[in-house]
Amino acid sequence: MAAPSLLNWRRVSSFTGPVPRARHGHRAVAIRELMIIFGGGNEGIADELHVYNTATNQWFLPAVRGDIPPGCAAHGFVCDGTRILVFGGMVEYGRYSNELYELQASRWLWKKVKPHPPPSGLPPCPRLGHSFSLYGNKCYLFGGLANESEDSNNNVPRYLNDFYELELQHGSGVVGWSIPVTKGVMPSPRESHTAVIYCKKDSGGPKMYVFGGMCGARLDDLWQLDLETMSWSKPETKGTVPLPRSLHTASVIGNKMYIFGGWVPHKGENTETSPHDCEWRCTSSFSYLNLDTTEWTTLVSDSQEDKKNSRPRPRAGHCAVAIGTRLYFWSGRDGYKKALNSQVCCKDLWYLDTEKPPAPSQVQLIKATTNSFHVKWDEVSTVEGYLLQLSTDLPYQAASSDSSAAPNMQGVRMDPHRQGSNNIVPNSINDTINSTKTEQPATKETSMKNKPDFKALTDSNAILYPSLASNASNHNSHVVDMLRKDEGPHTSANVGVLSSCLDVRTVIPETSVSSTVSSTQTMVTQQTIKTESSSTNGAVVKDETSLTTFSTKSEVDETYALPATKISRVETHATAMPFSKETPSNPVASMKAGERQWCDVGIFKNNTALVSQFYLLPKGKQSISKVGNADVPDYSLLKKQDLVPGTGYRFRVAAINGCGIGPFSKISEFKTCIPGFPGAPSAVRISKNVEGIHLSWEPPTSPSGNILEYSAYLAIRTAQIQDNPSQLVFMRIYCGLKTSCTVTAGQLANAHIDYTSRPAIVFRISAKNEKGYGPATQVRWLQGNNKKAPLN
Repeated sequence: MAAPSLLNWRRVSSFTGPVPRARHGHRAVAIRELMIIFGGGNEGIADELHVYNTATNQWFLPAVRGDIPPGCAAHGFVCDGTRILVFGGMVEYGRYSNELYELQASRWLWKKVKPHPPPSGLPPCPRLGHSFSLYGNKCYLFGGLANESEDSNNNVPRYLNDFYELELQHGSGVVGWSIPVTKGVMPSPRESHTAVIYCKKDSGGPKMYVFGGMCGARLDDLWQLDLETMSWSKPETKGTVPLPRSLHTASVIGNKMYIFGGWVPHKGENTETSPHDCEWRCTSSFSYLNLDTTEWTTLVSDSQEDKKNSRPRPRAGHCAVAIGTRLYFWSGRDGYKKALNSQVCCKDLWYLDTEKPPAPSQVQLIKATTNSFHVKWDEVSTVEGYLLQLSTDLPYQAASSDSSAAPNMQGVRMDPHRQGSNNIVPNSINDTINSTKTEQPATKETSMKNKPDFKALTDSNAILYPSLASNASNHNSHVVDMLRKDEGPHTSANVGVLSSCLDVRTVIPETSVSSTVSSTQTMVTQQTIKTESSSTNGAVVKDETSLTTFSTKSEVDETYALPATKISRVETHATAMPFSKETPSNPVASMKAGERQWCDVGIFKNNTALVSQFYLLPKGKQSISKVGNADVPDYSLLKKQDLVPGTGYRFRVAAINGCGIGPFSKISEFKTCIPGFPGAPSAVRISKNVEGIHLSWEPPTSPSGNILEYSAYLAIRTAQIQDNPSQLVFMRIYCGLKTSCTVTAGQLANAHIDYTSRPAIVFRISAKNEKGYGPATQVRWLQGNNKKAPLN
């Protein structure tokens, strides 16, 4: 975590949608990039469910249905996957509750659930200000405040330190309450405390940590419950313990528990001699406890003043949510106007990056031309941009193959001493590859033919780094159904997260012709590139906006995206370009042996880039790019270098957030195209017929001459694949001038089901001209999760 003076708080101001009214006593959880808020009070109890999308800065009110709970405050609120549980709290007319509700957020469906009572003892009494923590399939309820009087208007407070365990059913529903038998001295009764659960990665079982709270006076004690042995203890801590407090928040990121805000005793009050707080105030102090070493670290002390409004002002009863390594804080009350007998609530939303972002995935190639690359990488949550770099000192070696036998499924050359088991060394040349993937149900025909109009963006995204705005060349590409076919220009569209079942892409693996089955069938052995993302949700290339990269008209003319149709899920995959003995000289590869210079391509707001140039640094200097608390280089003072045909380039990318630039990704290597080869076939379709399936495609948009023939291949089962699933074997099932073929049921019976992502049958289709075969478009025909025959 950054030093206190380097904390980079950000206030969110440019959001859209219906903003919830300010409040306190509300609760929030996170589901992926969504912050979901429920309850709270300010001039009445709030009963709406509000959602804030941290990726798009949008508030929205989902259309909930079912057993909608009444509004409540100071309740328990936990998230288990995509379901949320609400327990207890204060409801209308000051009444306390012990009711339990479940929300299925995937359908915004509420359901009131009735857990079985404990085998011995009573179920939890109505309460507020309790802690409600989730670990595995159990929720843990501790403490809170009960009302001894049956009259809600005549409150007789009773602080609680009872402890319950709630067992959940898988997916939906609950089993019932139980009262675990604990060992050791229990924490004193309290309410408005916090409880988090943490488990060390390497050793030890889960432990619950209870901090602070209120029991007549504010508390600053820390308690630990071992959930395996059910033993309470009071761990010894180092460092400065935060002031006694209640109505604060505690959030776990990594091995740290972050404590922010709350009510603390008034300055000068002796908390040891005063059994009750006569004076209290809100605080904006911020500390964390290292849960591995139990050492406290103060990030913002209670005495630090903030005259520049550079961080959240003091507050209590707010909510805090951790999304990735970023902490979000919203609303809460910052004081009490005695004259008006009313609370003063904050209306602001803040976030803080607690550490540098992790390394992104390897850079993946969507398309290469003779002088440009269209690349992408997997998104990293809660980042502000990406630094893309390249190096041109690549030891590529050419290899030859007989292009008349089969299309060359080209490969990316990796450094075998650096990349380990995912290395791919090409054995072929004269291939150009495009990478596209889309999915659609196996029972329907897939079409990817529409051509949208290109729409240029303004420089609005350059606001992150104003000094770079003059160099910005922005393009916006929402890729929905079929990303990056060689037809139609870029389009801007709204991307939805839908379902689908056909995956079309072009990959460049190592290939070699191994044997001939018959006069019309050729076996091709290949090793796939391990660049497929496992965390993609919906369209994965979106809002492509370069702040400092370059683009020319020829790039735009050669790089396209298709609009949304009924197909929805799109994933792009890495590709590589042909290797040739005709490699031109490298303009910046005149460095000494063993040296490597990384040059900045630019800083990008989103996870795609069109690369046709890069910046040259002064001789012998490495990249000096810095963001956040350091300076970003003035790219306008640096020389630019164009990419050239037939040249290899290494790429790496790092994510940027408020803490600075994170570690770089693993290195990917690609090569620009050599003119003359045909493009990949496009608009692939699969439909069932009486014989098997009908596979059709359209000619490449850029044939570079006359197309002499097409070849279609099917990945088949072999003993080699069983031993090494990444080593696919392809059988040629068609060779001819037609742009369609029938794949018989007999051929499909021998198909290999690829489980590297979703189960699928893999096809490849490529075109040949006078110079040889071009790139192969790979199609993954998704089969669902069963292992039945593909036509069942």
